[in-house]
Amino acid sequence: MLTPAVNLCINSSTNLIQYIAEVQKFPMLSQEEEIRLAKSWNKCEDISSAHKLITSHLNLVVKIAMKFKNYGLLLMDLIMEGNMGLMHAVKKFNPDLGFRFSTYAVWWIEASIKDFILKSWSFVKIGTTQAQRRLFFSLRKIKKRILQYTNRETLNNEEIKAISNELSVSEVDVIQMNYRLAYKDQSLNNCIKIGNDFKKELQDMIPCNSVNQEATYQNREEKELKETILSNALANLNERSRNIFISRYLSENAQTLDELSKKYCVSRERIRQLAEQAMGKVKQYIQSESLKFSLRA
Repeated sequence: MLTPAVNLCINSSTNLIQYIAEVQKFPMLSQEEEIRLAKSWNKCEDISSAHKLITSHLNLVVKIAMKFKNYGLLLMDLIMEGNMGLMHAVKKFNPDLGFRFSTYAVWWIEASIKDFILKSWSFVKIGTTQAQRRLFFSLRKIKKRILQYTNRETLNNEEIKAISNELSVSEVDVIQMNYRLAYKDQSLNNCIKIGNDFKKELQDMIPCNSVNQEATYQNREEKELKETILSNALANLNERSRNIFISRYLSENAQTLDELSKKYCVSRERIRQLAEQAMGKVKQYIQSESLKFSLRA
């Protein structure tokens, strides 16, 4: 297993200028030397060969990390992630293909840094598709290019459409990503000051429009009670009256008097009478049961 064999440790106390000065001391390698070291690592897993390949390209990581310094993250963190990508490149590099190691390593270094930026940028997952990842890392540059000769800081509709066409994403994606680049996430536990001394967490100031649990439980219980009472009321009707009541008043596609009169071979007037009688009995039962429950309460 290839481990970080670089003697120069990156941590929070490391001075960035000092680190850059140190990595610049490592000599560049010729292509022949790269091939020799890579084959020594691939065939014999010689740690010293891998170490030399890594240290000779630490300065390349710094240069690539510099391109992403405007994403609000510590440059030393970006360099550290880039170094992890560099080590993956050493493990995967095939010297027999004839490419320089730096050409191959650039992809791994950038991929590692970009993944770190996407994970660190927002609590909400972004860049879930290749197109969205390209939008995230290209929008800032394209926006700067478009607005550099204007006095505006925001994109108009035509510019949004042009960006969506250029990057093969929807206009909605461009608008949403532009907003997310402009405003980073805030923790709901952040405190805000109210008055002189009193502080509240941000989450305490956000109104909740959802029904509370007590009201939800009460509504569900009341609904179940009504359904039970109605079911019992219908059970007190004879089969014909119950079917007519359901067909007339409870079905989504209520049947007409004509339809029911043909179904039961009686007149329209008789159907109307039966329906009204059933309605009266159901109402009477519901009122009686409701009174019982109110007295119990």
